[in-house]
Amino acid sequence: MHLSLDTASGLASIALSRDGVIIAERSWECRRNHTVELLPAIDRLLSESGATTRDLTAVFVSTGPGMYTGLRVGISIGKGIAYTHDLPMAGVGRLELDAYPHRAFGGDVVAIHRAGRGDLAWAAYHDDPWREVLAPQLSRADELAGAIESPTLFAGEIDDVLAATLREKLGSLAEIAPPSGIGRAAALGDLGHQRLVTGEADAAALLRPVYLRPPAIGPQAVTE
Repeated sequence: MHLSLDTASGLASIALSRDGVIIAERSWECRRNHTVELLPAIDRLLSESGATTRDLTAVFVSTGPGMYTGLRVGISIGKGIAYTHDLPMAGVGRLELDAYPHRAFGGDVVAIHRAGRGDLAWAAYHDDPWREVLAPQLSRADELAGAIESPTLFAGEIDDVLAATLREKLGSLAEIAPPSGIGRAAALGDLGHQRLVTGEADAAALLRPVYLRPPAIGPQAVTE
């Protein structure tokens, strides 16, 4: 049984899975309360599934980019569980988790989230085999649009304003994925399992949050 933890944004998502297949999943609006809400949520999910942390055989975590505190809390708790029970870990990026459910699109899938200061965090992926074709980066909407040369599905946290901008600049090249309605932990359970099977597990001590810019000092505006 594998535990997946995604705390990269205000929508927290956790799941239990076996061989990449979800057994139970819970997503909720955590905002910036990961420190106090994540552990009780894990306990409830395990209890409702008739399990404890002793039944776990691996832990998967979202590594970001995203919310500074949320990522640190999720990765730290994942490490604590893994160290306690001597479990393997795997980390998967937040943007890949947003793109993966849309892998059957047939072309490039670009995952996006707003990163504050007018920037977008984005990366591009393609299937058959599933792979990253453009690494996570920050840019303005105009710069992102300029990098698109073929029909592309845009997924992730895309509001109406951003969707309209992409359609205006790219026309028929842009397709906007509808909201999936589920958290990223479901994709994390599948991709984490794949990494274990292919020998790509991560050393827990080396797992770190991925930030595309240093966190600003002082009070933070909510941008995720």
